[in-house]
Amino acid sequence: MAEPDIDELLRPPSDREYPTIERHSSLYNPLRTFDLAKGDQKHYQQQYGDMYFLRLAKLKPAVEEIAEESWKDFELAGETVRRVDRVLDVRQGQLCWMAGTVYMDMPLKPNILDDISKDQWISAPPPREKYVSPSGQDQIMLEDESGRLRLIGTPLQISLLVTGCIIAVMGTENANGEFEVVDLKYPDLPRQPQRWQRDDKPSVLSNGNERSQVKTQDKRVGGGKVAIVSGLGISGDHADTLAMDLFMEFLLGEACGPSTQNDVGKISRLLIAGNSIREGTSSAAQDEPPDKKASKKYGYDSSAYNPAPTTHLDNFLATLLPSIPITLLPGEHDPANVSLPQQPIHPAMFPRSRAYSAMPGSEEPGWFDSVTNPWEGDVDGWRMMGTGGQPIDDVYKYVEGDERLEMMENLLRWRCGAPTAPDTLWCYPFQDKDPFVISECPHVYFVGNQPKFDSTVIEGPAGQTVRLIAVPKFRETGEVVLLDMDSLEVDLLRFDVFDDT
Repeated sequence: MAEPDIDELLRPPSDREYPTIERHSSLYNPLRTFDLAKGDQKHYQQQYGDMYFLRLAKLKPAVEEIAEESWKDFELAGETVRRVDRVLDVRQGQLCWMAGTVYMDMPLKPNILDDISKDQWISAPPPREKYVSPSGQDQIMLEDESGRLRLIGTPLQISLLVTGCIIAVMGTENANGEFEVVDLKYPDLPRQPQRWQRDDKPSVLSNGNERSQVKTQDKRVGGGKVAIVSGLGISGDHADTLAMDLFMEFLLGEACGPSTQNDVGKISRLLIAGNSIREGTSSAAQDEPPDKKASKKYGYDSSAYNPAPTTHLDNFLATLLPSIPITLLPGEHDPANVSLPQQPIHPAMFPRSRAYSAMPGSEEPGWFDSVTNPWEGDVDGWRMMGTGGQPIDDVYKYVEGDERLEMMENLLRWRCGAPTAPDTLWCYPFQDKDPFVISECPHVYFVGNQPKFDSTVIEGPAGQTVRLIAVPKFRETGEVVLLDMDSLEVDLLRFDVFDDT
């Protein structure tokens, strides 16, 4: 019978020999869906409107197929519904349906003209927590390449809609030129790949015999877990909090006894979902009087840049990396580009940890993998997709409630990982394709930097099942999510410091 771990750490040193505990291996196969072009091939002169047409062209056939199947031969008051190809083809009093892109006309949304006039303000207004108008001035539009039509009706009041999602609506146009919606449809969850599908392809293509498949199966020893954390919030003044030290020592097996060490050994990978660096300003900038006009400086400016947070983050990662592989997503406050998709944090920020990264030009991922935000890849055969939280935080501003799991579910059913980009969420102006369109349904969808932990499982029309995980901010809650890679069940760990003062 195992002895309690609480007594194990209070014993004096002894000559007892303990068995060596090996950490479970993690089969890791990331996708490069959100990697941007390098150097001169990346341009920002394009118009953002093309993204909406690309999204509509990609998702319109899927939502039309669902609408056609659901509304075929549908009758209302003796009239059979018919499909119209364009928004401008709708006729008053005619029962019809069509597909298009939702646009939310909200007076409280950010306005580019207001941004241009900020230089003339005495002080800029604070950012709004919600775009929802308390006086009911918000309008829902449906648009395509031909025009725009205002939508009204009860189904819209019980459905979560934001700018950029693709839907099909059925109804009639009234005398005021408004389309009264009777029913609406989403594209719903896309096809979901089977577990190990991508991992089986290289072995089958390289050898094409049963021996290679058996060798691959031998590597798939179950029982591993993945730790997911977000919002470490490392700052220059208070970087190494006691809770984060406890978390680090827990992953290394130093803050627990043998029985818990066996459980820690099952944690095969650490996923950090954004905001590893805390938002803040340098102390030098805060000490300057407010009426002093700042002079513009070029190059390195010690008064504007504080290297302490990234140094502490690098030390934290370098301490863990010899023991556990790490995948690092950037977040809103991290040293990466602000617009989505955020590119990997530059290895120059990690002078110690970058030794564990892959060599430049290598196709194989390194032990330390600094990735994009959003990110998707296969871990132990399961397709995982995650973000640092910006898309969900932006969707939150469009709706009245605060049900984060409902927002996450709708993003998957809309098949769009960032529907409000580029309207109110900064992103790169894509021209050839919209990478935010979800072409394959993940098995696990996690979102970092959420107000609280929450998780559920949703199902799709073709038997798809997705584990949704809202990952809380570690700096505020001290909570870490453990995902079982066999059952996809989740556990919550909390690191806290007892304070009796």
